[in-house]
Amino acid sequence: MTGSILIVTEDEKLLDDLLRLCAAAGAEAEVAHGAPPAPGRWESAPLVLVGDDRADALSRSARAPARRPGVLLVGRDLDDPGIWRRGVGVGAEHVVLLPDGESWLTGRIADAAEGVGRQALTVGVMGGRGGAGASTLACALALTAARAGHRTMLVDGDPLGGGLDVLLGGERAEGLRWPAFADSRGRVGGAALEESLPRLHGLRLLSWDRGESAAVPPEAVRAVLGAARRRGGVVVVDLPRRLDETVAEVLAQLDLGLLVVPAELRAVAAAQRIASRVDLVLRDLRAVVRGPFGPGLDGEEIARLLGMRLAGEMPSEEGLSAAVDAGRPPGADTRGPLARFCTEFWARALPEGGGARPAGGRGSVAA
Repeated sequence: MTGSILIVTEDEKLLDDLLRLCAAAGAEAEVAHGAPPAPGRWESAPLVLVGDDRADALSRSARAPARRPGVLLVGRDLDDPGIWRRGVGVGAEHVVLLPDGESWLTGRIADAAEGVGRQALTVGVMGGRGGAGASTLACALALTAARAGHRTMLVDGDPLGGGLDVLLGGERAEGLRWPAFADSRGRVGGAALEESLPRLHGLRLLSWDRGESAAVPPEAVRAVLGAARRRGGVVVVDLPRRLDETVAEVLAQLDLGLLVVPAELRAVAAAQRIASRVDLVLRDLRAVVRGPFGPGLDGEEIARLLGMRLAGEMPSEEGLSAAVDAGRPPGADTRGPLARFCTEFWARALPEGGGARPAGGRGSVAA
């Protein structure tokens, strides 16, 4: 669907409010007065806002428009139970009552103007202990998703880390970094965010600059990550091993969390402490067990000790550090075990994956 938001109302005060909300959302609006909208306009508009004053007339008209998604009935009278019946009459997805519903309606208008469809699958990666390889896995996951043709954004969630732009060889790439969004509140445009970030290896990267670490409040993180998710595709977030308000805000927006745990007992003990805190916020946290694997330790056993589901076993990759130093980011070698692990992971995680389940063993991805 393309074009302007369609408004159907004769109520001048309601029309003024709806035009104001469209302007706030950055959306163009077209108003249909009197008779039902012209053929084609009702069907083609990305969103239709029907004033409660026109609902009965529309539903009873001999030229009543066809039922379609994206129709909202907008009214004001909180004490009128008949508005719900009228909403059914025009096939409305929702009934919105102003002024209480203004914030929600503005967001819905902005979504329609941006062409928002399915939200991005958002995956967070965290180390079970220091040096576990979480940043390496986050970069490889994002690179693999972008290489497969998915719209991909990689988000550096650790201001005290070494910087994902370094891993990707993009320290000098043009584009905005986290400090530029520190004052963001409310709604950030998804398309504008995407276009403002550095593009590296087919993905968009939101990282930190080389200056002093600037605090980004939870409200800004919520606005920016929400914009990233609305663009669809894949969002991968590299997370620190601490849990503060800002990290909790990220965890609340994740679809899936991956805790990278080296196959050693001390790492398991450290990962248990982290998992016990993350579980308070994130409902789906799974273990990625990193090799090499010693006698009696494998991914299933370590996941059992942690009381977590196993997302997969990630084997070690020879020469990875040297490759990064030479400017080749993690996962760039399509035949390497890390890239194969990531490819299998996305085949499970993405709705369009649909691949056959691979056999278990080193480098496998558990369902």
